[in-house]
Amino acid sequence: MTNLDVIDLRILTTLQRDSSLSQRQVAERVGLSQNACWRRVQAMQAAGLLKGSQARVDLAALGLDLTVFVMIRSRHHARDWVDRFSRHVQALPEVIDFNRIGGEWDYLLKIVTPGMAGYDRFYQKLIDGFEFDKVTGLFSMEQILDNRPIDLNRMI
Repeated sequence: MTNLDVIDLRILTTLQRDSSLSQRQVAERVGLSQNACWRRVQAMQAAGLLKGSQARVDLAALGLDLTVFVMIRSRHHARDWVDRFSRHVQALPEVIDFNRIGGEWDYLLKIVTPGMAGYDRFYQKLIDGFEFDKVTGLFSMEQILDNRPIDLNRMI
């Protein structure tokens, strides 16, 4: 579904901001009838443009008060090593984002953990059984913007 119109983009932007809105509330915000809005949402789900909905949790309130961006440079790039490493990282519950990146570094992980001791425990699990060229952690001091909805009307 690549033929999105202004209303579709408004629906997507509205749902990014608050996916808990009822179909009626979304329809009101974008200027459609509830049935017309529902049909468009269904079409976007079928096309794979909408991928579920999630509640946003205040991790710091749960004691997960340290966010670390872990950058990894590897000496290994063979498919079997990459697959094994990928499975290993995905099994670590602290990892909330995992990217293979270009440039000087190979991987970027975003992790959340309860403080520095939690990060140390994570780091020991991360390196267990793997040899890396370099690993570094960048510690977030303040989250200025979090999961910002993309204004699709201005981007597409």
